[in-house]
Amino acid sequence: MPAWSGWSPPTQRRLSTCTVSDLRSVARRRLPRFAFDYLDGAAGEELTDADNRHALARLKFKPRVMTDVSRVDASVIVLGERLSLPCVIGPTGMNGVYWPRAEEHLAAAASRAGVPFALSTASTSLIEDVRAASAGPLWMQLYVQQDRRISEDIMRRARDAGFKVLVLTVDVPVTGHRERDRRNGLSLPIRITPSLLGDVFLRPAWAWRMAMHGRPALVNMVARQGAAGFGSAAIGAPAIPAIDPSVVWSDLAWLRKHWHGPIVLKGIQCVEDARLAVAHGVDGIVVSNHGGRQLDGVPATATLLEAIVQAVGGTTEVLVDGGFRTGADIARALALGARAVLLGRAPLYGLGAAGPAGVVHVMRLLQAQFETTLRLLGCTSAASLGRRHLVEG
Repeated sequence: MPAWSGWSPPTQRRLSTCTVSDLRSVARRRLPRFAFDYLDGAAGEELTDADNRHALARLKFKPRVMTDVSRVDASVIVLGERLSLPCVIGPTGMNGVYWPRAEEHLAAAASRAGVPFALSTASTSLIEDVRAASAGPLWMQLYVQQDRRISEDIMRRARDAGFKVLVLTVDVPVTGHRERDRRNGLSLPIRITPSLLGDVFLRPAWAWRMAMHGRPALVNMVARQGAAGFGSAAIGAPAIPAIDPSVVWSDLAWLRKHWHGPIVLKGIQCVEDARLAVAHGVDGIVVSNHGGRQLDGVPATATLLEAIVQAVGGTTEVLVDGGFRTGADIARALALGARAVLLGRAPLYGLGAAGPAGVVHVMRLLQAQFETTLRLLGCTSAASLGRRHLVEG
């Protein structure tokens, strides 16, 4: 029987029964294989990706009872701005393969949830269109390009559009070996092959959306670099030529000339680099292994977080990503000292499963789960979460 025979548009009632894991399963059915594998896959044997999740699950809570939790405050202050929930919808690339105008929908859902949205350099929506779609706070993620005029142009446009924070990703001098993408021959622009046509034939709703809106492209780089640049590089290739692999700590001075707001370094995986980041005056760091998508076999971020917070948390704001799919996971991160969590795959599972409504549902779900976790811990605010709320050992 064709895969679409029982398909119907998702209703809010139906979504109300869905967890992020449920939405992942739905996205797997509704997206072509190459798109779901790009979203769900990781580097190498995908050991680090799995360990990100397992390390969170190993952190056990220590509830306290007989506390008045009739009211709880889930908000936190990150880089001087109050967020309704301790999270940011983090930067992810090529989102247009899941849904047209993906980043605009992600930004709108973030604004609705009272949290920032971080737009990737590798986005499929223009910086200006994302700003028009959202009244909320926006962050701009940057990969430094070999032609630094591209990076300078992206920073200028983001600054002019009112983006507040620059997130410099520092763990991608080259792309990791992502075997699923290699097997699928993934590239952008999407190459039409017989196997892709067969895959798409089983998902006509996705194919119709792409036909109506056109194949996605990495528009913020193509605008300057041209169609033969980064936009046509194979995602699964050993290296993306346009990314500059020679970036060093002293390049932060160049960055400051073009960005006068807060700068956050994403991809910190050890205490030594965290201290160097502080020494070079960054405003925040993200403890991140890129969702397991770069070097397979590195530690889970949850196992690194506490030591990094203890080393630098008093001098810079520490955020974290890697495997966060529930409100309880967010509480675990804050208990270890993180200021907030960056969400990567979770909102995208919602997007791939149910479009914009799926992203809104994920954010509402995480808010409800987080507040419930606070109450069951006997904790009245996100800001008061600490190591005492976790079982030792």
